[in-house]
Amino acid sequence: MKKPITAIIVGGGHRSFIYADYSLDHPDDLKIVGIADPDKSRVADAVKKYGIPEENCFESAQELAKKGKIADVIINGTMDKVHVETSIPLLECGYDMLLEKPFAVNKEEMKQLVDTVNKYGNKVMICHVLRYSDFYRSIKKVISGGEIGEIISIQLCEDVSYHHYSNSYVRGKWGNSESSGTSMLLAKCCHDIDMMMWLVGDLKPEFVTSTGSLMYFNKDNAPADSGERCMVDCKYVDTCNLSARRVYLDMPGRWDFYVWPELHSASYEEKYEYLKNISPYGRCAFKCDNNVVDHQTVMVKFSNGATGSHNLTGGCAFSQRIVRVIGTKGEINGTFESQKFTVSYVNPHFDDDHISKEYDLSAECSASVGHGGGDHALVEDFIKYVRNEETSPSCTSIHDSVEGHLVVFAADESMDNGGIPVKTTF
Repeated sequence: MKKPITAIIVGGGHRSFIYADYSLDHPDDLKIVGIADPDKSRVADAVKKYGIPEENCFESAQELAKKGKIADVIINGTMDKVHVETSIPLLECGYDMLLEKPFAVNKEEMKQLVDTVNKYGNKVMICHVLRYSDFYRSIKKVISGGEIGEIISIQLCEDVSYHHYSNSYVRGKWGNSESSGTSMLLAKCCHDIDMMMWLVGDLKPEFVTSTGSLMYFNKDNAPADSGERCMVDCKYVDTCNLSARRVYLDMPGRWDFYVWPELHSASYEEKYEYLKNISPYGRCAFKCDNNVVDHQTVMVKFSNGATGSHNLTGGCAFSQRIVRVIGTKGEINGTFESQKFTVSYVNPHFDDDHISKEYDLSAECSASVGHGGGDHALVEDFIKYVRNEETSPSCTSIHDSVEGHLVVFAADESMDNGGIPVKTTF
């Protein structure tokens, strides 16, 4: 029998634990043997959950690196802006790594990390988890099989719900690019831009243009006479769609892993007081220190003349990802949330304009967990990657992820400079 791959968690956040949980169902393939995190409560949770020995608990990646290589791989789920500084010392120790996206926050860091991987020969896989959903895998299969011919245009759209946007990109960790180190496009949509690169296959992006702004979630659009904190001094606390009371207390459990990670078992009254007086999530959504865009459009020109576009909009009634791929023989239209897409062709028999067939993945998805089943499928592929076994077409080494990151960096540069074309150069 094969020995399980031994892994150490670096950054005990929500995503790290999701990937690490694969070990609970597949102990013969993955075993969590350590954790590095400055938060003692997270370390304690990991010790209890995975049976980690005390001697394998560390406060930082740097402290762990001083021990040399004591496991096979690292699951790096640290915050975006420290991905590179936490990864390099461990790559130098010889670890392979499952690294959360985005793997770098600018081109300089990206080059530094890629150069390190090239120098030491590490296997680094990036967590572009949407590649592993049945929905996108099926679309990729249709395209790769030549059913719609050569791609002419690919159009992606991500609508981010009002509660998701206000939680993560206004009040939360990714609302201010100076503190988080990432733009809205990089933090939220490097998934989507990567998906564009993956679906178009060998086509190379040449240049990018982009426009966007923080149009709505700012002080100019705050309700008249609104307060600074929803449950302290605001008369709209019971009627505003973005009220902290509505988003967090009236919808219990939706964002609890961000809002009160240490108050899961607390009473309603305790959570109310915390949200009212202490938590940054209790602030008015129009009066925070957020500076990232609430909408942005990205346009890509590929080497063969094909085009791609991605539209991001925050504050929508509900979240959805829409995909449309138009080829020389047919086209694909679908939405991720429905887990359905259609492939349409011109009808050669002239008795109707077109013919279509529908792909319905909803039954498979209903039995899946996390990103349409993608979370654990990704970990399964990572284990195969490390073991030198055959991986799926979804497998994303760090080298496969470079072009998507370059498109994001170029898009933000273009937007910051009035929408000028920017080349996607490394």
